[in-house]
Amino acid sequence: MEKECRGNIENISIDDKMTRKILILSNSFGGLYSFRKEVFQAYRDKGYEVYISSPIGNDGQKMEWFKRLGCNIIDTKFNRQGTNPIADFRLMLTYRKLIKKISPDIVLSYTIKPNLYGGMVCALCGIPQLANITGLGAAVEYPGIMQKITILLYKLGLRKTSMVFFQNEENRQFCLNYGMIKGFTRLIPGSGVNLSYHTLVNYPAEMEPIRFIFISRIRKEKGIEEYLAAAETIKQKYPKTEFHVLGGCEGRYEQRLTKLNDEKIIIYHGQQPDVRPYIANVHCTIHPTFYPEGMSNVLLESCAAGRAIITTDRAGCREIVDDGVNGFIVRQQDSNDLINKIEKFLKLTYNEKKQMGLAARKKVEKDFDRQIVVNAYLEETYRIMNK
Repeated sequence: MEKECRGNIENISIDDKMTRKILILSNSFGGLYSFRKEVFQAYRDKGYEVYISSPIGNDGQKMEWFKRLGCNIIDTKFNRQGTNPIADFRLMLTYRKLIKKISPDIVLSYTIKPNLYGGMVCALCGIPQLANITGLGAAVEYPGIMQKITILLYKLGLRKTSMVFFQNEENRQFCLNYGMIKGFTRLIPGSGVNLSYHTLVNYPAEMEPIRFIFISRIRKEKGIEEYLAAAETIKQKYPKTEFHVLGGCEGRYEQRLTKLNDEKIIIYHGQQPDVRPYIANVHCTIHPTFYPEGMSNVLLESCAAGRAIITTDRAGCREIVDDGVNGFIVRQQDSNDLINKIEKFLKLTYNEKKQMGLAARKKVEKDFDRQIVVNAYLEETYRIMNK
């Protein structure tokens, strides 16, 4: 049976005589900084003592932000994508040592390994856990032996979790249907979007060429094949359009991207630390992913800037689109449908394109403000600690 919980953040505070400890388990300081630093700021403002266990790796500068905030940093190295059971068992032992040493009042976890192996240790140690499912991953999505193993791991890892946050309803229903969770659940709008950082920006001038952008790791699952196919077709019919690509590239695509860039089919920018100037430069963001999403941050950030979006009809994307109002929905892995929707956007008047972008901003202001996520964490933390 589904159990959903709501709280109230009014007058949430902690006893000044007894500092409460929160331990964060994550796989990346980069992800924490980009999408969750407001949550940690709120915890520190409320007087909580915060410990963060995560690999530092190349995220030293972002880690320093949390250190300056007053968080205690624990460099916990592990292979985020590896499937070595011995290495994963060692991670469990590491988490157990941390929990025994810190004695946290609650553990917060993000991403698969911290959620599952952290959850197993929390269950053994009797520590409340608040987990965030940012997407179930391909291993769960497709039937087979890996799906069965992963579902079993979820059942073991989340069997005593106090609260599981989900970023879309499809993920939540899947976990409930397969009995992967037993505690409370709550739906949040992904990681939300910081509307003060991702501000509404001026729309490109009317006489400028229409520009589209793809922002993601360059992977087949993220829809790069469909985007490139659409770019090649559209450029033949509308030669003044521009198709920008931004993101780190897998080796298999380097030569192809270089060739298309040289042929002026696309403009490839590589990986960039700040996407905002690139979003501001375009009229529309295209995100034709078929990768299992929690909630697409690319789409949220594009909407916040006042840009229309074209994306796939799948969980984590469709929730952000009011089809025909702030963008268009396309069938996944369907280049022809994507081409049709791009043409539909191109045929809009300048004012219609601009209004679509303004509708996108209003959509995220109403439904995806990051403060909604911050409030949810404070509410559930307070509820769990004051049972």
